[in-house]
Amino acid sequence: MTFKPLTELTQDVTPLPRGGYLIDTSAGYIQFGSPPETLKDTIFLPKGVPHYFVLPMEHFHPAVGMSVAEIEFPIYYNYFLKKTKTTIYVHPDHIQNLRIVLQESIFGPEKLHIEPEIADPETYGIPPLEKEIAYFRGGRTLEEMVDLKPITKEGFWIEEVHIKPQKEGGFLVQDGLRKLTIPKELNFQAIFELGDTSAEPFKPPLLGITCLGPSHGFDPYQNTSGFILWINKSGIMVDPPVNSTFWLSQSNVNPKLIDSIILTHCHADHDAGTFQKILEEFRVKIYTTPTVMQSFLRKYSALTRIPASRLMEMFDFCPVTIHKPINIHGALFTFFYTLHSIPTVGFRFIYRNRTMVYSSDHLNHPPTIEKLYEQGILDEKRKNQLLHFPWESDIIYHEAGIPPLHTPVSYLNTLPEEIQKKIIVYHIAEKDFPKETHLTLARFGIASTVYPPVETYQFEEAYEILDAFSRIEVFQGLPFERIKDLLLVVKKESFKRGETIIKKGTKGDKFYLIFSGNVVIEDESDEKNRKVYGNYEYFGEISLVEDTPRQATVKALTNVDAFVIEKEAFLRLVENTPILERIKHIAKLRNGETWSVIKANPYFAALTSAQITELENILHRREIDKNTILLDSGKPCASIFILASGVVAKDDGSLVKEKGSFIGNPVCIREKGMADATYRTKEASIVYEIPVADFLRFLDHNPGVWMHIVFHG
Repeated sequence: MTFKPLTELTQDVTPLPRGGYLIDTSAGYIQFGSPPETLKDTIFLPKGVPHYFVLPMEHFHPAVGMSVAEIEFPIYYNYFLKKTKTTIYVHPDHIQNLRIVLQESIFGPEKLHIEPEIADPETYGIPPLEKEIAYFRGGRTLEEMVDLKPITKEGFWIEEVHIKPQKEGGFLVQDGLRKLTIPKELNFQAIFELGDTSAEPFKPPLLGITCLGPSHGFDPYQNTSGFILWINKSGIMVDPPVNSTFWLSQSNVNPKLIDSIILTHCHADHDAGTFQKILEEFRVKIYTTPTVMQSFLRKYSALTRIPASRLMEMFDFCPVTIHKPINIHGALFTFFYTLHSIPTVGFRFIYRNRTMVYSSDHLNHPPTIEKLYEQGILDEKRKNQLLHFPWESDIIYHEAGIPPLHTPVSYLNTLPEEIQKKIIVYHIAEKDFPKETHLTLARFGIASTVYPPVETYQFEEAYEILDAFSRIEVFQGLPFERIKDLLLVVKKESFKRGETIIKKGTKGDKFYLIFSGNVVIEDESDEKNRKVYGNYEYFGEISLVEDTPRQATVKALTNVDAFVIEKEAFLRLVENTPILERIKHIAKLRNGETWSVIKANPYFAALTSAQITELENILHRREIDKNTILLDSGKPCASIFILASGVVAKDDGSLVKEKGSFIGNPVCIREKGMADATYRTKEASIVYEIPVADFLRFLDHNPGVWMHIVFHG
């Protein structure tokens, strides 16, 4: 969408486009709640960015995976440009947590110990990050930049304005004779420029770069910087800006295509989208140094009030060692610490016959580097390292911005023409990009993805097949001898948008695995729960293993490429393996009842079709007699249950009777391994049983589900 910043307030209580509320008072603007990038909403108002903020009780909104206390950029703006302090009112119990968030965001970790992260320190030296950070800090303290004040039950004053929290949430504001009510709920809206898109689902290349945003956190007109590296047809998000997951959905990019994140540092414009991706669908890998990861954990543990150890369970941390190559999707990455105000990494990688370097946020300015060396801030090894940026790389993604935190674009514009022609510049507003230059400004939009040519290998198609089948849980663990058979029997077929792939009532003859595109399952008996399957999901297996006619019609919702196996070959492939039993189990459950029960559960309602298939794999349908104890209070639990029909009584007299409801408290079962109460069927009931071990594995693989349960359970 095209966004225009606010230029005036037309309501007494103005909902900000990105979330939160703004009021104009005798004390000036006061903002309630601060989701990411609301500075872009207010920057052109007559009184500018507010310097009074009132934060809600909860600083993190799990449904959208974002902070509602993102005040880092307003603090920068007010302190450095308006030469004023920002005052923030916060619940007294959370002042210390907010202090931690601001410390990590603005000044970085209070203590650093990076020596173990450096490969071969004798050769490369150890970057003097503490001295560098002290230089950028310039002796400033958090107290000079921001006042953190408590929200009291009785209310508090901002000059002549009285603000009182309400029991049900929200605030009552008294400003002279005016009385204003601030709602409890913050209305979020994902605002971003979509850029050039495609009508068909995105097909990832062997090598590609998709820009998510070319600009910085103060530019109200364009997306904040970040990009996706496509390597071996898998995506790696690099510093995803806020709402990247929504952007990708609108751009027709299946989230399963992106399984990794590179987190370079913990400024809000670089880490805000990371947590959203963690919570989006399946478990992801995060690559960064232990120093950056610990800063990220301290920051988000303080925001969510979830222990860092529990946050670590929500993703796979892949620690990188500086100057030591690490293989990510077949590319060899080498990471380095940049020159920035908090610990920040950049990287260079080699993939087949191509090299690329990403500067990340970095003050790449030789005169300043020489000056820092003369002042004793940099040692000789660090100086030489910074002066010898790998301009020889084939592809150069380099930031530019306002010194002293960023590289002046004027310096990049003085580089030799042959180097400039290789540089794509990001983190800069279009208006600040030089008109006379050989540099290229990053262009965002999925249709503007850059596709550098790379050499191809002889067995690309075999790799493609094995990669696709390895992503399906039921096929994981396929014996090696059967893998050889798989390569012999699988074929690739393509279908046009609207084409019928399977017709209900016909004989089943093929198994399908979607490689790209989307299909819709048309089931007249269950029209409410429309099923759409996408990349790396499969269909057509039920009639093959049960030798029955097709149960539903399947049509191509978009253009579709699928891997296909004929019936006899498929049955030979899976016979006498655990795969056959798993497929038979899912085949019994892939019906309207199962889908509707899962969708009726408030924590599972937003599951994707792939997540539902994973859940179906561990469900067991049970018909339970009246007066049967399902869970016994205080005793270890072997299973948790979901109600399909019937009534279950809890020992406190309350009843579980809504379809899709949990029988048993999932938080209690996960945290303590035992039932929170005794649950007994009040009448004959149908339930779906999930063994606790399987349920915990499902939650570990789908951290967003667990976060939803924790915050709303």
